[in-house]
Amino acid sequence: MRIAIYPGSFDPITNGHLDVITRACTLFDRVIIAVAENPQKKPLFSITERLQMLRRLLKDLPKVEVDSYEGLTVEYARKRGACAIIRGLRVISDFEAEFVMALTNKKLAPEIETLFLMTEAQYSFISSSAVKELAFYGGCLKDMVPPEIEAELRAKFPGKKTEIEEG
Repeated sequence: MRIAIYPGSFDPITNGHLDVITRACTLFDRVIIAVAENPQKKPLFSITERLQMLRRLLKDLPKVEVDSYEGLTVEYARKRGACAIIRGLRVISDFEAEFVMALTNKKLAPEIETLFLMTEAQYSFISSSAVKELAFYGGCLKDMVPPEIEAELRAKFPGKKTEIEEG
């Protein structure tokens, strides 16, 4: 069985993430969405909330499993028997940091490949950080996140509505 992990904070998951996940499912027998617990970051959603959102959203994808982990990604990948780490790329500026990380992972775990998947062009401008900022200011999130995730974001920032949404 060919297993890949797709690590990230997924705070929150975006349509770009979903695009990468669905395409990774065509390449691997199992895709583990590995939510990183990073104590240095201040996430909007708790690890429990992110896991619950991901499980609800991905429940109809039989090849997908949702899990969380702490520590080095390659150690988690090795523990789960993964042959690959999936990394999504949006724009060329993502590549430099991802390339360095991939080389570091290769040094630590030469048996695990890193596979870069470019997101579809329509999602190339979407990041979790931008989505959170838009939600904070009541901006339009249409086509950036699934409706279920938009509802979760709106619940975090009650009372923030745009003129477009009110009209």
